[in-house]
Amino acid sequence: MEVTQSEFTIVQVLAEFGFAITAVIGLAYFIYYIWNFISKEIDPKIEEMHMQLIRVIDQVRMLDQDLIRLQEKVNVVLEYRERQKLIEDQNNLLALEEQAKNEKRKD
Repeated sequence: MEVTQSEFTIVQVLAEFGFAITAVIGLAYFIYYIWNFISKEIDPKIEEMHMQLIRVIDQVRMLDQDLIRLQEKVNVVLEYRERQKLIEDQNNLLALEEQAKNEKRKD
């Protein structure tokens, strides 16, 4: 029994099948390799990133709602302070008027 060489070199493949067939086989393997890589490596990562993106979008929406609520609370506090200042100013004015009346009575 004689062992024959089963491995082809690129030169032997080119001589046997021609450049066009060899190029098509090479491109077919390249497409298969890229397809496999995308299916096994990239698609799962994209799916994982998609889920993380959805979670981040939900968190941003919650933060936006919290900011709206906080702004409303700040507006209410500012309004209360303004009202309190107006009431104090009015009380001070009344006190000054009362003091002026008392001074006129003394004179």
